[in-house]
Amino acid sequence: MTDRRSVMTGLAALGAAAPAAATARAGAALIVSTWDFGAAANDVAFATMKAGGTLLDAVEAGAKVPEADPNNHSVGYSGYPDRDGHVTLDAVIMDDAGAVGAVAALENTTHAISVARRVMEKTPHTLLVGEGATRFARDQGFPQENLLTPEAEQAWRAWLKTARYQPVANSETGTYGTQRHVTPGGALDHDTIGLLARDMGGRMAGACTTSGMAFKMRGRVGDSPQVGAGLYVERGVGGATSTGVGEEVTRVSGSARVVASLRAGLSPPRACEEVVRHIARLRGDAIKGVQVGFLALDPRGNVGAFCLLPGFTYAVTDAAGRTVVHKAPSLFAA
Repeated sequence: MTDRRSVMTGLAALGAAAPAAATARAGAALIVSTWDFGAAANDVAFATMKAGGTLLDAVEAGAKVPEADPNNHSVGYSGYPDRDGHVTLDAVIMDDAGAVGAVAALENTTHAISVARRVMEKTPHTLLVGEGATRFARDQGFPQENLLTPEAEQAWRAWLKTARYQPVANSETGTYGTQRHVTPGGALDHDTIGLLARDMGGRMAGACTTSGMAFKMRGRVGDSPQVGAGLYVERGVGGATSTGVGEEVTRVSGSARVVASLRAGLSPPRACEEVVRHIARLRGDAIKGVQVGFLALDPRGNVGAFCLLPGFTYAVTDAAGRTVVHKAPSLFAA
């Protein structure tokens, strides 16, 4: 960790890592995802791969786990609504050959990641938004569902008493309408799930899905469904995903920047650190109290993560199906 006087340290101070070996090392990562709840998503993604599913099948199946979880108020069903009381979802899915599909401001549909995949497979487009995305979901046979659960509605109505719009370190869960203790940037104070997966040949795919910033302005879209911001995957180079306040990620095309650093020779940990330091240099006091984190995976199974504030966790699953949750290093102290 460091203080804010140290953020001028640049890419040169990080040092380029030596290229990874041509073959995956023993115990190398097969699947990674953001946050501790990513462990359950990894398990499903791993089972999908073991059953013969493709990488896209795996990341889609993994992303659907938090999307359907009523206890997760930052992804899918039971997500916190926008300031007008509408639950809107954003998602993207991508492989390392450039196939991509995404939706933004999707309503009344639990599995945004599956709709995003249909965009990829059934349309000539990469992104559908709002009413058009929702209509497409109905046309594709996805059921219409009310995503606003009583608990999420209660939190929204409690927020309306002050209607103070000031995001605090990923306040999508835990900070509104509940009595749970929250550490800024910690395990109960997070948003979004991003997953990256590779096969033993080094091919890769990724997914990212979210209900977005709690009580956001209607129509707001964060980094999650934007290729190069919330997710980016490139064949032979690696993939990256992000979490936190999306506006800060989109300003710098964060995930694409991580992958560009991988291409230039940085290791996954150093590539994630580089973009976080860049955000801090660029934004200065504007990002005080804001959490942004990045997670990267290369084709050989090397993993890295870095964040602004302590508390960002990520789940890593190896080829034997063993999953371990790690804490990412951070630039700033709490």
